[in-house]
Amino acid sequence: MANEIFLNELNVGDCAVVCELSNPPHTKKRLQELGMIEGTVVECIGRAPGGELFAYVIRGAVIAIRTSDGSLIRVQPTTEKGE
Repeated sequence: MANEIFLNELNVGDCAVVCELSNPPHTKKRLQELGMIEGTVVECIGRAPGGELFAYVIRGAVIAIRTSDGSLIRVQPTTEKGE
């Protein structure tokens, strides 16, 4: 899609819809178990002081994801808020 970005490019307060996970199989499976699947709305709600971790609301749960893992998840920015 036209304006897809990577998850780690979201600013705090931004929301996006998950488009594709390109993470290694073991990481991809774990993220999917946590609710990070295509079509899910995620919201970036915080960033760790060192910048290595971001906090996201995914299906009502707060999940911390490393910047390196977020750089492999394509998302479509949206104004829609998640659950």
